[in-house]
Amino acid sequence: MYYNPYGNYAPHQYPGNAQTERYDPYYPSYTDHWHRMPDYGPAPYVVNINEATLQNNAYRTALWTGTHLQLTLMSLNPGEDIGLEMHPNLDQFLRVEQGQGVVQMGNNKDNVDFQSNIMDDSAIFIPAGTWHNLINTGGIPLKLYSIYAPPNHPFGTVHATKADAIAAEEGYQTYP
Repeated sequence: MYYNPYGNYAPHQYPGNAQTERYDPYYPSYTDHWHRMPDYGPAPYVVNINEATLQNNAYRTALWTGTHLQLTLMSLNPGEDIGLEMHPNLDQFLRVEQGQGVVQMGNNKDNVDFQSNIMDDSAIFIPAGTWHNLINTGGIPLKLYSIYAPPNHPFGTVHATKADAIAAEEGYQTYP
């Protein structure tokens, strides 16, 4: 059960609130120390994506999951990386809002031959079938958002840490 300060309605269901409410993936709760914000998909939703990304402190938070698209917020600690991975059937877009790092890509797990430095405002396009990794090389958290088409994580996914993400992904298959 989620704490919802709007009763039975999310901010996007009240005209005007989508622009004025601040994003915070964790709400204080009387039943446990922290409570997660729900995934707003697939309903229509408007958010200040820069503000939402900068306020997210979880490794991964699915903010909006639809039938054909998903937006997740990510925060990588200094020295942390996503880990070399490949999505055979989906394209991915990453946008860096804060921090600096290195993105690596390639057509083969053993030959990741593309590398580029990234920083605030960098946009990264990862075609389906491309091996890739993103590494935070800075001294502050790397804040970014990721758009998957089609979705890659279950509706409502929140992983507080990379270890949580790894443990969860061992228990389920990603979307095809």
